[in-house]
Amino acid sequence: MKAAVFRGVDRPLSIEDLPLPQAGPGELVLRVFHCGVCGSDLHATHPGLFTVRSGTVLGHEFAGEIVESGAPGWKPGERVTALPNNACSSCVADGHRECRDGLGMICPHNRLTGFSPARPGGLAEYVKVPMGQALRLPDAVGEREGALIEPLAVGLHAVQAGRVGLADRVLVIGGGPIGLAVSAFSRQAGATHVVVSEFAPGRREMAARFGATATIDPAAGEVGEAFGRATGGAPDIIFECVGATGLIQQCVDLSKPRGRVVVVGVCPTEDRVLPQRAMAKEISLQFVMGYGKPDWRRVLELLDAGSVDPKAMVTNTVSLSELPAAFEALRRPTTQIKLLVQPGSIPIRSAS
Repeated sequence: MKAAVFRGVDRPLSIEDLPLPQAGPGELVLRVFHCGVCGSDLHATHPGLFTVRSGTVLGHEFAGEIVESGAPGWKPGERVTALPNNACSSCVADGHRECRDGLGMICPHNRLTGFSPARPGGLAEYVKVPMGQALRLPDAVGEREGALIEPLAVGLHAVQAGRVGLADRVLVIGGGPIGLAVSAFSRQAGATHVVVSEFAPGRREMAARFGATATIDPAAGEVGEAFGRATGGAPDIIFECVGATGLIQQCVDLSKPRGRVVVVGVCPTEDRVLPQRAMAKEISLQFVMGYGKPDWRRVLELLDAGSVDPKAMVTNTVSLSELPAAFEALRRPTTQIKLLVQPGSIPIRSAS
């Protein structure tokens, strides 16, 4: 099979022929319909703490069709998506409780699909997943949308962690896929104002389609003042969805007393925060990591009901052969929102 393989920092992804994965007991092999490219994939191929090892097949946002099943109750031909978790089931034996408590994403033994040579990801024609992380796609959910469930689940998990409720004023820093998902679910949770701060004009325009009541160009002036003009007050909840140095402190400074700051973006370097400024306002600072399976189930329910339509966030779709150049282009400032990769050439059904 063809797959996109990371072979080192400062080298483009390599499209290589790899052996087809084989389904062991409790495993499924999927023919990949689409796989999304995430900011985490870019971080994973930069030098730093999160750099993956050479030989890694990236890709953790995917949906596909079962072609081989080693799991009872799962049949070839079924359309599925899967959480990228490969958590253990024995945390409690090692003095941990993460898996037992439904926190597989932060299991100390978890090896995420697409971030290790031992767990090849979905930027390939085929991918292997554990049946315990698989979820069937409802008939109303097309294959492209199936590859968007992962970023949507990140946004939903963040909104739930931030306890967004009726009449809240929400500020979202960043208008990428996660910021758009946070905007959409914040509005569904009852927020009166959802304001997205984003440099790229195309992303600001897109934010309005995902629930934003106003947008801010941070290059045009002070974000706090612009937010106040748009909403009549300071933000109750701020979501940092970029992951750049200095932004957590900026969120603290923008927050109202006893406001909430939710850190969703993954900053790949050390950052500095002045605790006294947060303490002076008694701010609640919440970090979030990924999602759980209930978040994915809820996203599927909302997609099936037509309550969320994420198709507009897909700004480009490429083949595997086109991926290396497209991947490198994402390292530079862009108006791109979500890049999808279609590894195979077999026609794919889309939901109407």
